[in-house]
Amino acid sequence: FTDIKILLSSEISKESKIMFTRDIAERILKITPFIGLDEDPYLVIDNGRLLWVVDAYTFSGNFPYSEKYGQMNYIRNSVKIVVDAYDGSVTYYVMDTNDPIIVTYAKIFPKQFKRFEDMPKSIKEHIRYPVDLFKIQSHIYSNYHMDDVKVFYNKEDAWEIPNEVYGVGQKVKVEPYYIIIKLPNEDKEEFVLMTSFSPIKKDNMVAWMAARSDGDNYGKLILYKFQKDKLIYGPLQIEAKIDQDSEISKQLTLWSQQGSKVTRGNLLVIPINDSILYIEPLYIQAETGELPELKRVLVSDGERVVMEENLAVALQALFGKSKKVVVKKVEKPGTNLVEEAQTYYDLIEDSMKQGDWTGIGDNFDKLGSVLESLSER
Repeated sequence: FTDIKILLSSEISKESKIMFTRDIAERILKITPFIGLDEDPYLVIDNGRLLWVVDAYTFSGNFPYSEKYGQMNYIRNSVKIVVDAYDGSVTYYVMDTNDPIIVTYAKIFPKQFKRFEDMPKSIKEHIRYPVDLFKIQSHIYSNYHMDDVKVFYNKEDAWEIPNEVYGVGQKVKVEPYYIIIKLPNEDKEEFVLMTSFSPIKKDNMVAWMAARSDGDNYGKLILYKFQKDKLIYGPLQIEAKIDQDSEISKQLTLWSQQGSKVTRGNLLVIPINDSILYIEPLYIQAETGELPELKRVLVSDGERVVMEENLAVALQALFGKSKKVVVKKVEKPGTNLVEEAQTYYDLIEDSMKQGDWTGIGDNFDKLGSVLESLSER
């Protein structure tokens, strides 16, 4: 490490250790170079320790009669890997015992892989459906949702992942995103990974798909199709509505001329009851600075678009009669839905500052109910 302090420091003893490979992916691949890793490891807190959770894949390009995605035509999220952020210990848990590849590896290296049942419950509560696998499944399903042979052959009803305006004006594919939402016909909110679909070469939205992560529902994919006789705006159409709004366009132009760069965040498409809510953050970055600052939040119900300083004010402006926010304690639920939404949003922020995750969940449930009521107005 070419560091003289290692030689001279009095704090280094016989018990001291040095970690040569600190990068998570590099560390895992040195141990098991025969598995692939998801690009998005995530950090969890378990009993006061920081742990990295990494989704791992077994894959092949030689599965008979299977559609190819790049060089692969077979992939399974067969392993969850937990890396201790302090001592670097790496633990492998087998998720898919029906995958013959990982079963074979587990027989070759019997001490390397543990059963998923052996994963501590406190860590199981944090596992989530992997992004890279969901992207592949969404891409393949955009064609294979067609179950009529002639329709499939002619690609008459083919879908694609829609585009959005991101950054300083680039048109990019919408990335899947995690969200807490109450799925239709379910009793409570859950953590899901979702994406939307548009018809080929069209911008409207025809369906959305969610991958569930909670409890026994982990790994289940659910698809919701919109009625073909009803127009549901896709992300790019909402982006166009934003650009066409004279007040918003004027403000964006003004900020861009003041030595700053206006950057758009990801547009979130959030199903609420029988409606769709679109939310997009807006950032401003000084030409001499490196860190963008959240400046505004854009919210739309598909018809109107509002731009305000934060989400609570934007919801007030979209669903309320006035843009002025009055915060009151909710004594009787249902008296003023907009004020209720504002209050529950404030309570969520307070709970986040205090690390009260139960409070966050409870108030998020109440906020979701209020938003559903607002959408029914």
